[in-house]
Amino acid sequence: MRHDLVIFDNDGVLVESERIANAILADWLTELGHPTTLEDSIRDYMGAAVHRVHDLIMERSGRRLPADFDATLHARTVAAFERELEPVEGVTDVLERLTAGGVPFCLASSGTHERIRAGHRRTGLDRWFPEEIVFSAQDVGRGKPAPDLFLHAAQRMGVAPERCVVVEDSALGVAAAVAAGMTVYGFTAMTSAERLAGADAHFGSMTELPALLF
Repeated sequence: MRHDLVIFDNDGVLVESERIANAILADWLTELGHPTTLEDSIRDYMGAAVHRVHDLIMERSGRRLPADFDATLHARTVAAFERELEPVEGVTDVLERLTAGGVPFCLASSGTHERIRAGHRRTGLDRWFPEEIVFSAQDVGRGKPAPDLFLHAAQRMGVAPERCVVVEDSALGVAAAVAAGMTVYGFTAMTSAERLAGADAHFGSMTELPALLF
C-alpha cells in the first residue's frame, strides 16, 4: 500500500448523488428567481458546502437567499436520496479490498452528517462507514476548496497529511486535497480530467482505482 489512509469524498465517489442533488439545487434556485440549469449547478457548486451557494448568489445578484433556503434544500435532497440513491458502481469492491488488506479509510464530505447518513442507509454503505470515520464540512470552519476538512480527517485518524490519499471527483475537492499536501486521485465519471488537472492521477471507473491505491 502506497499510503497509510484513503480519504473518500462522498457525493459522486461513493454514492451516485451529484445529478440528483444538483438538479434539486438548480430547481430551488430557479424557483427563487436565480435561473440555474443542472449544468450550471454542477459547474459552480459540485463538491462545495452550501455556504458557497450563498456567497455566489450574493456576489452575482446582490440578493440574499431566504432564511429557510438551507432547510428546504436539505429536506428535498434527503427525500430524493431516500427514493433514488444508489452506490457508485464498483465502489463496494474497492472497500472490500481495502478492508481485507487492513488499509484504513474514511470519508470527508461537504454534505451534512444527516445527508451523508441518509444516503448511506439507502445504499447500504453505512456498514462500511461508522460515525467515527465520517467527517463533514459541518465539523470545520471552512469547506472545500480550503484544506481544513481533509486536515481534520487526517488528524482525527492519526495519519500525517503526506501519508494520505484523497479520492475526489470535483475541482474544489482536488484543490482542497492539494492545499492539504495530500496525494489526490481524480474520478472522471462526471468531471473532465481537465477540470481535475491538479490531481496526481485520473481514473474513470472504480475498477481502475485499486491499481492506483496498491
